[in-house]
Amino acid sequence: MTDLTELGVKAIRDGVAAGEFTAREVADAFNGAVAGAQALNAFIVATPDKAVEAAERVDADRAAGRDLGPMAGVPIGMKDLFATDGVQTTAASHILEGFVPRYESTVSQNLWNAGAGMLGKLNLDQFAMGSSNETSHFGNVINPWRRQDGGNTDLAPGGSSGGSSAAVAARIAAAATGTDTGGSIRQPAAFTGICGIKPTYGRCSRWGVVAFASSLDQAGPMARDVGDCAIMLGAMAGFDPKDSTSLDLPVPEWEAGLSDDLRGKKVGIPREYRMDGTDPEILESWERGKQWLRDAGAEIVDISLPHTKYALPAYYIIAPAEASSNLARYDGVRYGLRDLPVDAAGKSAGLQDMYAATRAEGFGDEVKRRILIGTYVLSAGFYDAYYNQAQKIRTLIARDFERAWTECDVILAPTTPTASFPLGDKADDPLAMYLNDVFAVPASLAGLPAMSVPAMLNRDGLPLGLQLVGKPFDEQGVLNAGLAIERRAGFDARPERWW
Repeated sequence: MTDLTELGVKAIRDGVAAGEFTAREVADAFNGAVAGAQALNAFIVATPDKAVEAAERVDADRAAGRDLGPMAGVPIGMKDLFATDGVQTTAASHILEGFVPRYESTVSQNLWNAGAGMLGKLNLDQFAMGSSNETSHFGNVINPWRRQDGGNTDLAPGGSSGGSSAAVAARIAAAATGTDTGGSIRQPAAFTGICGIKPTYGRCSRWGVVAFASSLDQAGPMARDVGDCAIMLGAMAGFDPKDSTSLDLPVPEWEAGLSDDLRGKKVGIPREYRMDGTDPEILESWERGKQWLRDAGAEIVDISLPHTKYALPAYYIIAPAEASSNLARYDGVRYGLRDLPVDAAGKSAGLQDMYAATRAEGFGDEVKRRILIGTYVLSAGFYDAYYNQAQKIRTLIARDFERAWTECDVILAPTTPTASFPLGDKADDPLAMYLNDVFAVPASLAGLPAMSVPAMLNRDGLPLGLQLVGKPFDEQGVLNAGLAIERRAGFDARPERWW
């Protein structure tokens, strides 16, 4: 029998439905793979029993002749930002360590209803703040890829969904959930040679997802190919009355609508994304992407997104501002950690001292940095100078895209300015770290669907990704363009197992 961990979402679902293997056999195979890959540190908590329970329900349904869901028998990893009933949910922070919710996020519940099973909770940058998965309280996630120079340098899997990307690339999960605030699905997908799509803001409910920046956060799937992303996104999405920003729209049949025939479509190439100092191999992958889309029948047109250069600074004002508000709820009273200091006489400190001690102990340095930035830009003397100006820039960026849609149907750009880098290389330079998201942030600010698909390997043997940005609600257009690249790029490279 084929190694079941080699199979993706569609192959597992169809194989279980056809009786080629049981869902229990699939769950056992992936549980074994998770147990054997601890060197990657992709999982904070493994839940083999959950995966087996879900698989046995699917097998029982099949035996009884009942209809199976679109993710039936597929074991997945769940980013530890989604609340899961009875399973620790930490957002990779010390302050939430030990917090076990008694409720289920809407996205995870949708996936369980579709027949998926949970292998465990995946590591991430703390509260989704980071681009390399180095800010987790539970240690760095290691990218399964190695440079082809004979060395064994540990590389970043991207952030914040680094545990998700590493698990999918290493074949220890068939797929995984991610969340994308400023590129946290697309950038890690590019770093590990997999696919990931951030849908239109509001497609997937944020209810039960630990909030970072509420006007930007959006859940999406990470999988081995475009088709698997389409299946999983269909299972995750849908209107949720518990989320006031949820889109009350029908969920399209994205899997059935997949087509790599792009005749009649126009692909925009934003001239502002060609920045000084961009890695020549990144530019080469972009040129290849243009040709692949031409081969699929599309017309390539130049477009302008003139406010692109202001996107990153605006993002790093808006996102920390929202984070400083969202994270105020973690005070040692309602969730997880509580640090109650005592004075020399053994007397317990007051409430304010408890707040301060709990937050000092519970939040990591990057989280503290962003809370301080956010508090500063929201303060009375600087609100107009920074926060209001950033919101105006956000509106201008959205208008750039609205004008672009009069000239093209989808936009092609690099996902990241570089390939994966060694862990620790940018740890002391937050600005260099933030630049990883320079190509991803504009679509996040505009709330648009965007996807990363692997394109090629660079000279070091590391994957490079291409990004596709679509019109609001046009995930199908993004997926189809991604499929056109996937089929022509023929990217079948994978990391050699060393863990």
